[in-house]
Amino acid sequence: MSGGSGMGSFDPDRIARLQGQLAKPGGGSAGTAALKLLWQRAIALTLGFTALLYGVEGVNVLTDNALDTNGGVRPRSEDGLVGILFAPVLHANWGHLFGNTLPVIVLGLLTLLTGIGRGLTATAIIWVIAGFGQWLTAPPHSISLGASVLVFGWLTYLICWGWFSRNVLQIAVGLIVLVLYGSILLGVLPGNPEISWQGHLFGAIGGVFAGWVLSGNERRHRRGADAGRLAS
Repeated sequence: MSGGSGMGSFDPDRIARLQGQLAKPGGGSAGTAALKLLWQRAIALTLGFTALLYGVEGVNVLTDNALDTNGGVRPRSEDGLVGILFAPVLHANWGHLFGNTLPVIVLGLLTLLTGIGRGLTATAIIWVIAGFGQWLTAPPHSISLGASVLVFGWLTYLICWGWFSRNVLQIAVGLIVLVLYGSILLGVLPGNPEISWQGHLFGAIGGVFAGWVLSGNERRHRRGADAGRLAS
């Protein structure tokens, strides 16, 4: 068994506008309230997802790891397609889950702080790309599972989204994340046969793709501004 590795109605563009109002007279209270709400929702969702992981592992232990057997990604198997949906919330054992917990909390929270809707959409993109990537490329007869596919995706998303959108604050966050967690990117390379490097690789690819897709508005606005300057 290989360890592979979590939309709300809250509008991230509204958050960005309210953040801009912090620098304007009379806009501070509204901006502060919006940022507080963003933090509250992001923390609640992150801790809720973490609690879900622990609840699922508790059930898994009580059922003699039946969830892992039936819910993990089994490559090139029609029955194994269900693992694309469920594998990221399953873990091989408590040690596997403990190892993923801190990165899930830190990187998951930072991803949601880019905007609740945007963060959940990024997570969904990473989830699907990582799962299909594992299903297509993992070794025969293996079972891939674990939240680390999301961890790798959130990491590359946080590094790339700020750059794609030219968001100075987010670029700074991405650089900090790179310093703190960048070394885990070595996990996209083949190594320990008990670890699904395929899940790590496709999770990371999913994060880059999510960063590109979800920075589309910012990139279009920037191109429009550049064209306006050239025309003038």
